[in-house]
Amino acid sequence: MAAEEQDLLALRRNSTLSSLVADRIERFILSGQLPAGERINEAVLAKELGVSRGPIREAARLLASQGLVEFVANKGAFVREVSRAGLLEIYDLRAVLTGHACELAARERDEGGVSALRGLHAEMSDAAKSDPALYYTLNLRFHDQLVRMASSPRLQAMIDGLVKEMHLFRQVSLSRHPDMAQSNREHNEIIEAIAMGDEASARRLGEAHVRAGKMRFETAARSTAS
Repeated sequence: MAAEEQDLLALRRNSTLSSLVADRIERFILSGQLPAGERINEAVLAKELGVSRGPIREAARLLASQGLVEFVANKGAFVREVSRAGLLEIYDLRAVLTGHACELAARERDEGGVSALRGLHAEMSDAAKSDPALYYTLNLRFHDQLVRMASSPRLQAMIDGLVKEMHLFRQVSLSRHPDMAQSNREHNEIIEAIAMGDEASARRLGEAHVRAGKMRFETAARSTAS
């Protein structure tokens, strides 16, 4: 095999390994195992993941390009922190994009997708009674299903990026426990608008739902601060 071909294969292997490592570190970040502000310790992660420090370094660069990690001069890479003001801005951006996703979903009127939303809504109704952690997980799945029903990969990538950034807020627990019953009633209104193919209502309700979530977060934050 020619030297150039060997170099190309090595580059592909390294790129693939770095991507796999980046996926693992991303899961650590989103789960809270690597909290906002935490330093990306190359030696510790290399040992834990069974790789050399090179792929860890490349993975950190990949995650920095996605907004999850930031480099500090002479200190290294850190899990990025999102301020409260930054989180509120994310809510505003997500509201507009979610409204657009709901409008597109209503245009598509995918019966299978609507059925999936109804199933998640029913599960959330049960979780809202006593299990905030489960409700939060189901809520993420509900919104992911909504966006997938819009059939717009670019829109999904934009919203996914914003959702990931929300995990970087140090007081993320404040945004995980809204008025769950009210939030789920809003979900049901969105489902019905999509099922009827009412694009305008779906857009309005989707955007209003995220803005209401922002208000619930602000109320929880004020309550915690007092």
